[in-house]
Amino acid sequence: VQLQASGGGLVQAGGSLRLSCTASGNIFSHNNRMGWYRQTPGKERELVATITASGTTEYAESVKGRFTISRDNAKNTVYLQMNNLKSEDTDVYFCSLVFPGGLGYGGPRYWGQGTLVTVSS
Repeated sequence: VQLQASGGGLVQAGGSLRLSCTASGNIFSHNNRMGWYRQTPGKERELVATITASGTTEYAESVKGRFTISRDNAKNTVYLQMNNLKSEDTDVYFCSLVFPGGLGYGGPRYWGQGTLVTVSS
């Protein structure tokens, strides 16, 4: 499975950006969960938002009310609409796809290349 992300860039505080990520390859189950994580060099990767194929979402507290995750199952694509961006949102954002396994989503996980989001204050 390959994940191709796009949409990062430079934006002023209060502005908006939309990230996209398309999965391709051996997507052996469409009952998967896609999502976005972010990471600052030297720190652990942290969850931003995830969404299941049926539309169940999860958000980090820091982005609730500002970010919206969505997906197009037919296109195997996940989106992250980021509004009212803050300087602390500056990070490298990674998309992820994980397959079901065990009692939840414990199957294989795949990562896209990071896309840099820079918010200037």
